[in-house]
Amino acid sequence: MKDTIAVLTSGGDGPGMNAAVRAVVRTAIGIGYDIIGVRRGYEGLINGWFEELDIRSVGNTLNRGGTFIQTARSKRFKTEEGRRVAYEHMASRGINKLIVIGGDGSFRGLNDIILENGIQGIGVPGTIDNDLYGTEYTIGYDTALNTAVECIDKIRDTATSHDRLFIIEVMGRHSGYLAMYTGISSGAEGVFIPESKDEYPYILQKLQEGKKKGKKSFIVIVAEGDELGGGFAIKDLLQRDLGESWDIRVSILGHLQRGGAPSAMDRVVASRLGYEAVMAMDRGMSGIMVGYTCMNECVNYVPLAETWEKKKTISDTTIDMFNKLSS
Repeated sequence: MKDTIAVLTSGGDGPGMNAAVRAVVRTAIGIGYDIIGVRRGYEGLINGWFEELDIRSVGNTLNRGGTFIQTARSKRFKTEEGRRVAYEHMASRGINKLIVIGGDGSFRGLNDIILENGIQGIGVPGTIDNDLYGTEYTIGYDTALNTAVECIDKIRDTATSHDRLFIIEVMGRHSGYLAMYTGISSGAEGVFIPESKDEYPYILQKLQEGKKKGKKSFIVIVAEGDELGGGFAIKDLLQRDLGESWDIRVSILGHLQRGGAPSAMDRVVASRLGYEAVMAMDRGMSGIMVGYTCMNECVNYVPLAETWEKKKTISDTTIDMFNKLSS
């Protein structure tokens, strides 16, 4: 039998995390590792909340949203003392390999415990924001996108019935990927994203021109992290400039985007990344994130630090495409 691998999910949950854990467990067991699940992320690592996993432990998890080993954010793990306690719990169970499914904050913690204690660690990108450098998809993004679009399709019906402008706030504290692709997929008239700082006058003009042409409904998407503020802040600005004759409503999708059964794409991405994480670990790799780039055996190995030091951008072509299609 080889060494013992621990796996945990950290930060915000997302559809497909269970599929990733399942892939880690079954791949690890398939090549001879023992596998330990850590409950509630880094908090569980600090408290020694370990659970032995086997093939049956991950049965019927592929189609379930959330994460069955649970997740949490940990202030204690941000301290050297917290990480020392976590490592002591790992060492007491003979664990020197750690796979973390999460976002850039989770990878910072993983990078720290690797550097301080010499363990082997691999990151798997799990965040619905799709904001991590080095991977085309992050686990949960595709499902969250489909959830948002399904909701907006329903909202469009009532917007048309009442001649309203709906402002839809989606998740994305530092990235507009979810907002931009939601806007493209739903035929929105405008999108506010953190990456673009001057869209307000353009969107305002587009709404005014649409009204003059007899348009009956309007959808505007706002990333929660836009520099002008969230949905209600945008509403106040538009109400001021469009006038009281406009019926403007706000809908915040919030945590609705995090739940639900993962899409087929998220199941494929999560399964591939979980598998690749174990295979990279078996080859002796450490301190990297495995990134998904295409369907056919294309995987990136990105130094953990690059996932927060480098920024994943939305191309000017994508923004131009949206502007032309939403005219």
